[in-house]
This record gives sequence, C-alpha cells and structure tokens, in this order.
Amino acid sequence: MSNDIPCGDYDPAALPAEFVKIYGGTEADVRVFAAPARINIIGEHIDYNGGKVFPAAIDKYIYVAVRKHTGNDMKVVYNDLKFPGTFTFDLTQDLTYRKENGYANYLNGILTILKRRGCTFDCGFDVLMVSNIPPAGGISSSSALECGFAYAVSELFGLGISRKDIALIGQQSEHEFMNVNCGIMDQYIIATARRNTAEVLDCAKVECEYVPLELGDYRFVVMNTKKKRQLADSKYNERRSQCEAGLASLRAAAVSLPEGGPCRNTADLPDLCSLTERQFEACSHVLTDKVIQQRVRHCVTENARVLSAVEALKQGDLRRLGSLLKASHESLKTDYEVTGLELDTLADAANAFPGCIGARMTGAGFGGCAIALVHKDSTDSFIEHVQTVYTKAVGHDAGFFACTSGDGVTELSL
Repeated sequence: MSNDIPCGDYDPAALPAEFVKIYGGTEADVRVFAAPARINIIGEHIDYNGGKVFPAAIDKYIYVAVRKHTGNDMKVVYNDLKFPGTFTFDLTQDLTYRKENGYANYLNGILTILKRRGCTFDCGFDVLMVSNIPPAGGISSSSALECGFAYAVSELFGLGISRKDIALIGQQSEHEFMNVNCGIMDQYIIATARRNTAEVLDCAKVECEYVPLELGDYRFVVMNTKKKRQLADSKYNERRSQCEAGLASLRAAAVSLPEGGPCRNTADLPDLCSLTERQFEACSHVLTDKVIQQRVRHCVTENARVLSAVEALKQGDLRRLGSLLKASHESLKTDYEVTGLELDTLADAANAFPGCIGARMTGAGFGGCAIALVHKDSTDSFIEHVQTVYTKAVGHDAGFFACTSGDGVTELSL
C-alpha cells in the first residue's frame, strides 16, 4: 500500500523520527500502520440483533508505529504522542484490566486474546501511536485502536491473521477484557474497508458486500456533539438486554407469521432482524411492554431502511438515501431513545438546511456524532448554520469535518 492516505492534522511520515526520539535506534526498522475511523451510513443498534448495517471507513486515522526488541527482552512498551505517560508490561505475564492503565487496556486486551488463541511472541516490542480521530466521538476511535494494533502485531510477528479475524479478535477483546458487549460492525469495517466503497454487512453471518460509494456533488459531514458519553456503555447494555427480552417473548409466544422472512413462526426466530415489517405487525401484540415493543420495532424498521439505502445508493438516488437518514434518526429518537438534546439539535438543524439532504445520529448515541449528507458547495455555510443553532441550544460549540472514504487497516510505505 502506498502512503497516499490522507493524514488530516498529522503527517504519519513524521512518526518514525518521533519513535526514534523516544526509543532510540534508527528509523529504518520502524514499521507504521494505519487504521481508520468509520461512519455508519445507516443501520444503528441492529448489528447485535442480526441485522444488516451499512458502514464506510473515513479518512481519519490512528497511526501505530512498532519495532521489535533485540535479544530475549519480553517487555512491551506503549507511548502516545497525544497522551502523556509510558506503559510497560511483561509479555510473559497475564495482562489484566486496570482502570489506571487508560488506553493501554485496549492494547493489552488484544494481546490477551492473541495469546489465548495460541499466538506466541519471541521478543517484546515498542509502540508509538498518534491519532487524528476525535476520541469518544462516536466514530469508533477505540475499535480503530484495537484493529490497528492487532494488525500491526500480526504483521510484525508474521502471525498471518486474516482481516476478518482481526475484526473478531477486536470484538472478543471488547467482550472479555473491556466488558463491553458490542456487535461486530465497527471492527469489521475498520479491518476490511476499501476506499470509495461502503459495506453492507450481514452481522448474523459476518459476510459483506462492497457497494460503490458514489456521492457526486455531496459529502458526508461529521458533527461532533463534544459531549462526553457517560451513559453510553450502560445504556447500550440496557438496550441490548431489552432486545433480548423482546426476542425471548416472541419465541415463547410461537406466533404464526405471514410469508416474507426466513421464519414462519416466532418460535424459530434466530434474531429480531429476521422479521419483516409485515411480520412484525402480525406479532407485535405479543410485546405487551410498550418499551420493549418500541425497541423491537426500531430493529425491524431500521433493518428495512438499510436494505432500501443500499438500493438507493446503487441506483444513485441520493434524495432517497437522505430521506432514509432522516427516518433512521427519528426511529432512534422515539423508538430506541438513544439521541438526546445534543444529537437531536444537530440532526434537526442539519435537516432544516437547504444544502443538506439528510442527517442522523451515528454510533451508540447519548452524545458522540451525527452525520449529514451535504452539497460540497454548501459545506461552509452549513457548518456555520448548524454551529449557530447548536451553540444557542446547548451552550457550547460542536465540532465539524467533511470526510471522504478510507481504506481499512494497512501498513504504510513511508
């Protein structure tokens, strides 16, 4: 892979020199890897419900520079240009989660899963990282960190781990080391993305189809609430539990279903997104808890919107895509209840702007980011308009950047 990846506010070509300043030696032995952030065009909170999602990698990256130690030194040492402090661990010992280890927990989680899978290391290594991805912004900075590090370690030690397995290792680390019961979408798109495409990912089968991302005169603009998402993890797990409760109720009721989906009886449902909208209407009466019914309805309708969005993009119907973005946000607001003042303000202000054809929250919600599909000639005035509305309503500024598509994890030739 050539080094033509857009590098935002940091030039990765400078990273080997920074590495040598910290660790010594020569730049020749330093290898640099890149992992992108992602946006999810549509398909929110259904990756863990067997749904299809439609993400794309973007041109914001975390860069990971690595170099093996010489001899039998089994230490692994982490540094980050934007986060002070050095973390040192012994690869021969068990690595455990400790809050005071900060970002190092994500890296140690990956190493723990690799060791559990039987991977061995003949020496330690040094790591230096820097990121252009807004942290805690809802565009998967943590998944980029996990996948970029996992890919770097695989390449450094010749482990030969496939891109799909890189994604699965990242997810397993989140589940078992970070105690976040996430779906597969974030890690999968970061590991497997191709520039100028989006991926429609079947989360139940962990299979994808690449779809050309041809937006013509339009660009995605990422809008960051700059709100720390204190509730995101706990509410995420709560929503997941509610969906599991809804699925259990439907299975127990054993309701006959009209044709259309893979199942003809709710007793046989493998997941919520196996229901079509027509089938949901036929069995929704079973869900007597209103909140549970809303959660299930979002999953079913959001999955249908993903399929429609894929067809709209294939047909070049950006207006249709924009309408689906708006409908997705409304469902996440009313049925799934994961938006809040900040995200709703961004989406409403964006959707009211003439140069924007659709906007929605993206990510877990409760803060983080929203995306908007905006005409390239209107980007500056769009940002000014939404910023004004947001600051007046919320009391502080939001962050904005336009983006293009990006590649998945890769090694740079510098």
